Amino acid sequence: MADSLVLRALRGNARHLDLGGKKLRRVPKAVGRLQALTRLQLRNNLITELPAELQALDNLTDLNLGNNSLEALPEVLKHLTQLKKLHLFGNKLGNLSPSVLEGLGNLVFLNLNDNKLTTLPAEMDRLLELKYLYVNNNQLGSIPNKLCLLQHLCELHLANNNLRLLPHDIGYLTNLKKLSLPRNQIEELPELLELKLDELYYEQNPLLEKNLISSAQQNEVLSLQEITARYIMDEMTSNTINSIFKHYSEVKKILENASKCAVCGKSFLNTWLECVTFVDLTRKIRMTSSTRVIPVRAFLCSYSCFNEPGHHYYGIATP
Repeated sequence: MADSLVLRALRGNARHLDLGGKKLRRVPKAVGRLQALTRLQLRNNLITELPAELQALDNLTDLNLGNNSLEALPEVLKHLTQLKKLHLFGNKLGNLSPSVLEGLGNLVFLNLNDNKLTTLPAEMDRLLELKYLYVNNNQLGSIPNKLCLLQHLCELHLANNNLRLLPHDIGYLTNLKKLSLPRNQIEELPELLELKLDELYYEQNPLLEKNLISSAQQNEVLSLQEITARYIMDEMTSNTINSIFKHYSEVKKILENASKCAVCGKSFLNTWLECVTFVDLTRKIRMTSSTRVIPVRAFLCSYSCFNEPGHHYYGIATP
């Protein structure tokens, strides 16, 4: 049946081919001869790999491999450089090959729902044109900071994973309009006010509650590395630091992990005091949760800043 559909498509120089639901275990190699093909539907089959012949599909922009048996990204995908839409939902993917992602720089839509992913590679930042990313119903424990470099991303769907934190740099996703986080293990959210979200979903997460208790403060003892890093970041101009980075790559690696104090605005290297502030976002963002006020993460550089009057940051008490 599939071979006859391919033969018919070859005769007609088809632009679209639908081989969905044919119980295919392999894709006919002849599909690679459909040079004009722009959309290929292979959903709802038993496919475990793709033939190398598909790399000849230079005009393919839409590929649906949903509900198959893929355990890894097929290597041939890195040659399909014109792809804009890729469905991989309902497979058995445990990881994403960085080498394959490098060839998908024109991708706009990526659906990875219902797989077995425990993490996303830092090379996701190669998907510079990506606007819609779906990774619902996986086993993600974290999200790489480099995902925040995807400047065109407008929808991020991460429901039903094992996330406890979101990247602190999520504020760099300036075009993000929809963020979906239900059914994770998130206790606090990063600063979201920098985002221009239209929709935020975070139901069934163990968000921190605002219950005030007294606590004891420990004496601050900074490491030599911390003291040095703070001095460099406070005293030197951006031009001077960039000059240092050119000659000392190890210094660059260390200082790239710096944060800024939410109270004094000065930079520090390691998280000294993690706090939250409670923000009512319902007036600005569409939300379905009955919880109106959410805890938003903030970092303070010292107890001196924590003890400053006039701010609304609270320390986190753990049992």
